[in-house]
Amino acid sequence: MTKMDLVNSIYSKVGFSKKDSLEIVENVLEIMKSRLEKGEKIKISGFGNFVVRTKKPRRGRNPQTGEQITIEGRRILTFKPSNVLRRLLNGSK
Repeated sequence: MTKMDLVNSIYSKVGFSKKDSLEIVENVLEIMKSRLEKGEKIKISGFGNFVVRTKKPRRGRNPQTGEQITIEGRRILTFKPSNVLRRLLNGSK
């Protein structure tokens, strides 16, 4: 699914113009990005949770040389589906 698929769904189901639908989708995505950037959790009831986790620096090795290196810590985004979505995906009610 692409951003334009979302815009077209809003356009056809809600009846907003395509321009307004695009603005709505872009605004929602901007809000989500800014909240995640701040490290906040996004919970969408019936869908799931988006959580930013911090990974610690760790030891690794260069596969070509076998040399030990330190992999820097970083932030990653994880998604955990809600039980409702999980049941829907697995075909149970």
